[in-house]
Amino acid sequence: MIAVVHHPDYVAEAPARSTYRWNKNGLIRDLLLAEGAAIDWHEPLPMSARWIEEAHDPAYVAEVLECRVPAAKIRRIGFPVTRAVAARAAVVPGGTYLAAQLALERGYAANTAGGSHHALADTGAGFCVFNDLAIAALRLVGEGTLNRVAIVDCDVHQGDGSAALTAGHPGIATYSIHAEKNFPARKARSTLDVPLPDATRDVAYLETLERTLAPFLDTHRPELILYQAGVDPFMDDRLGRLALSLEGLTARERLVARLAIDRGIPLASTVGGGYGDDALAIAKRHVGAILTLGRCFADARALRLGVTA
Repeated sequence: MIAVVHHPDYVAEAPARSTYRWNKNGLIRDLLLAEGAAIDWHEPLPMSARWIEEAHDPAYVAEVLECRVPAAKIRRIGFPVTRAVAARAAVVPGGTYLAAQLALERGYAANTAGGSHHALADTGAGFCVFNDLAIAALRLVGEGTLNRVAIVDCDVHQGDGSAALTAGHPGIATYSIHAEKNFPARKARSTLDVPLPDATRDVAYLETLERTLAPFLDTHRPELILYQAGVDPFMDDRLGRLALSLEGLTARERLVARLAIDRGIPLASTVGGGYGDDALAIAKRHVGAILTLGRCFADARALRLGVTA
């Protein structure tokens, strides 16, 4: 069974004038429900303000939770922060944190939301309100659960917020492979950035991913990977530029899983980016990532148990 974290508040009503596909998380849930007993469901608690404030300025946290985000920040986020959006913003980091805990027990777990890698200390940005990846990583290390965490970001956009919010932290390393000419215009500095030209395509992308991620993991030796599994590198994604095929996305998940499994590193995945008019098709790509990762870890566990027996 694949451990999957979901909360009803992930499926928030779309705020006015929003171009974000708010029904995506509900469609992901429905597609995973169709997998029946293959999915082991878990519901997270909202992340407390105390841990959100490890990543974000308390004044900004209060603005979000009290639904009084200034207009300039709303423009950067891309939609108004309503009560439903605020509730979602608090529970998504809780989901990534719970997925991390489950991954430590089982090898792999998935959050059906999250990957909000553009949120910065005092503002959201790029459809991201709170940075669940940074919050979860800071809590896991801060409370003493782990000594070393890696945030591995394969979204088509650089994980600028994750890099900025954890910069200089001795227990957190960040890796981002992304389209060089894509949003954000001003990049942050990850522990390792791998910028790629437009239309990189499958073969070059996968070769570069393995050539750079493997030594990154060997150097930093994380005890857990928080994986931003954005599907927006896909060739038909509205915001993507790297031109990966569906087969290329699947091969990416298998490669990331193999690199983690070979090193004995548990992995918790988040949804990340995926954009376009067909929300169901986008949801299917996200679910494909979750199922591929889950099956890779399940196969590795079965093999290990078989050898032990």
